Amino acid sequence: MRDMLNDIEAGAHLSDPDPTRRAQIQMRTPLPKRFYSQAGVVQEAEGFAVQLDGKPVRTPGRNLLKLPTQAAAKLVAGEFEAQGETIDPVTMPALRLVNTAIDGVASDPQAVLEDILRFASSDMLCYRAEGPQGLVERQNTHWDRVLDWAQSAIGARLNLAEGVMHVEQPRESIAVLGAWLARRNDAFRLACLHVMTSLTGSALLALAVEAHELDAGAAWLAAHVDEDWQVEHWGQDAEAVARRSQRHRDFRAAAELLQAL
Repeated sequence: MRDMLNDIEAGAHLSDPDPTRRAQIQMRTPLPKRFYSQAGVVQEAEGFAVQLDGKPVRTPGRNLLKLPTQAAAKLVAGEFEAQGETIDPVTMPALRLVNTAIDGVASDPQAVLEDILRFASSDMLCYRAEGPQGLVERQNTHWDRVLDWAQSAIGARLNLAEGVMHVEQPRESIAVLGAWLARRNDAFRLACLHVMTSLTGSALLALAVEAHELDAGAAWLAAHVDEDWQVEHWGQDAEAVARRSQRHRDFRAAAELLQAL
């Protein structure tokens, strides 16, 4: 299922799933010219459809591009409207995510739910550094509040470990996380949570954003505590900066779409 999601999230129109490599390829490949004047949203039965010059938009799987709320549909229409003389799929993360939800997640939401749950069973927030003390304190500052929320709001108490050795999580905690996710069992919401989880390595961060416990900026910062520590002490190359920027764009789009549902 994760391979299928990766394929769909990349999109048939994208040249490579890695954002940096994709940008390099697209610098050499002419982008398609914009063929429409206006992007808009119309209300239809059971949702809001995105249209270009009054004509319906379809996904790569030939399904109608329709979302459950007007706000969500406007996010996608806004990406179409923001295109210049050419259409650059890299700048349309919400569209790619919606295509994923309609063409992939909707056909098997349970598999996507279980994939998110697998992340939760080895959630990044549960693996703590042994040192240095500054990093330990930073992890505690950004991560403990999320773990406390998961225990108080969801009933999931998770075990912590130092280093990278796997720590077994209580069955009952994974079960209540599964029940929590089951109540969010619609394709668009699960697609957003899956992208946010994959990009951060933490299902708990994604769920905390969805529950308004954290905003997207705080969650992104929490997901990069270790990386930022390394950057502060060892620096960062240009390719890593570009890769993180593209991932942040995708994360931010998923968070915005999630809040618009």
